[in-house]
Amino acid sequence: MTAYANFPGSRPRRLRTTPTMRRMVAETRLDPANLILPAFVREGVDAPVAISAMPGVYQHTLDTLRKAAVEAVSAGVSGIMLFGVPEDGKKDARGTAGTDPDGILQVALRAVREEVGDDLVIMSDLCLDEYTDHGHCGVLTADGRVDNDATLERYAEMAQVQADAGAHVVGPSGMMDGQVGVIRDALDQTGHEDVSILAYTVKYSSAFYGPFREAVGSSLTGDRKTYQQDPANARESLRELALDLAEGADMVMVKPAGPYLDILAKVAESVDVPVAAYQISGEYAMIEAAAEKGWIDRDKAILESLTGIRRAGAQMILTYWATEAAQWLGHGRG
Repeated sequence: MTAYANFPGSRPRRLRTTPTMRRMVAETRLDPANLILPAFVREGVDAPVAISAMPGVYQHTLDTLRKAAVEAVSAGVSGIMLFGVPEDGKKDARGTAGTDPDGILQVALRAVREEVGDDLVIMSDLCLDEYTDHGHCGVLTADGRVDNDATLERYAEMAQVQADAGAHVVGPSGMMDGQVGVIRDALDQTGHEDVSILAYTVKYSSAFYGPFREAVGSSLTGDRKTYQQDPANARESLRELALDLAEGADMVMVKPAGPYLDILAKVAESVDVPVAAYQISGEYAMIEAAAEKGWIDRDKAILESLTGIRRAGAQMILTYWATEAAQWLGHGRG
């Protein structure tokens, strides 16, 4: 044993000895300011509606949405991303409710802006899928395909009404070619030069969106494989990234987050704009379901999943746990 008295010469465990030591040398820090709360607001209800596949998440009324926004501010969350859920009778082939100044999302934007002002970055989902009777993210051709360029015209209208309603940031999520450029022009031409675009630059056609479709009351049959990205592809993401940046994206996003940490890391290494990642409904549901079964420690799993997304390069994380996790982090549990 004497010959090996100094073996091993390097002992990384010395930097893991106490919680304070581990905190001091941590390479990745998760902060409430990194978090954005996605929130659903439903038209025509007088009480929040539970989303069965997402325990603890609700379709809000305007009043409960206001309260959720105030709670997010109090917890130190940076932003809120709003999704509108119109009454079924207001859906049509062109998603008219999405560009109606009195549509549910626009009403919600005004309500939240009135409630919290600039204390939260108020973001709006810019897409037609919640408002179309076919559930796709755009206008359809006669043979049922999404018409890219006709859809861009609708997105330009949506950008204007959402900005008019008080959005600080619009988030085009439909994955139409050229959407960022068209939206930037529409905003600039209507006096909304200061409204930012959070581009859904990398959005994969994922099996993990299932609970979200319940959350927004989706009318979709089939899939979105002709416009969302193929999970098998990586280089394609960098092409999408280059196009969005050239068209004027202020921030870029990868969605989903957890299954695509490799893509997130590639994007984060390639840009000098803020990078977001969306921890989507299926990611949320899996952790909640496993925790409910007693198979994992819920709180630790939540923080570990968020830290992993942050470590991969996301400066901003959209997560349904935003307010809860921010409260933990504010009390030193991170």
